[in-house]
Amino acid sequence: MEGAVVLLDFWPSMFGMRTRVALAEKQIKYEYKEEDLRNKSELLLQMNPVHKKIPVLIHNGKPVCESLIQVQYIDEVWNDRAPLLPANPYKRATARFWADFIDKKLYDIGTRIWKTKGEEQETAKKEYIECLKLLEGELGDKAYFGGDNFGYLDVALIPFYCWFYAYEQCGNFSIEAECPKLIAWAKRCMQKESVAKSLPDQQKIYEFLLQMKKAFGIE
Repeated sequence: MEGAVVLLDFWPSMFGMRTRVALAEKQIKYEYKEEDLRNKSELLLQMNPVHKKIPVLIHNGKPVCESLIQVQYIDEVWNDRAPLLPANPYKRATARFWADFIDKKLYDIGTRIWKTKGEEQETAKKEYIECLKLLEGELGDKAYFGGDNFGYLDVALIPFYCWFYAYEQCGNFSIEAECPKLIAWAKRCMQKESVAKSLPDQQKIYEFLLQMKKAFGIE
């Protein structure tokens, strides 16, 4: 079943981190190939000709694109190991809804926090916290989004946590002060080996972001 598994990725990508966490959670051995996004490999262009983006999961020579689809694919193919998606169809639909919400909101708003200043940045910070509070409401008092077990929605959201520090430094605000339950959840997730070994250090992400700001000419 395992076959040859290759992941084309870029280390700071929260989308690639999802796939890394899912692979680690299922204990799947794979070959990691780091991509230079300014000089994309022939393999990347061949395997994802539509979007030309990372991450790309290649299983037995066949590509699977888009991180949430990859996580679902991993869950379905390696279904002899602890499931990521809930068995109940309604709970599964709910987890997919919130993962879709994360994709449509968090990345773009986070980008606005570090790319803008003044009133525009204040608006982005407010929107980001509002989104996180909605997610915190969905989490409630549960250990993980799926209940007692780490699952699909946790995989979808936890990579964004390693970017929080960079956003806080750029925007001069505290996510923990606004969303303490969500940060407690993130710290719980970070205690899992599959998460800890798949996510880069927050300081390293911040240094990468400072280089990005410089490249974009943002002071």
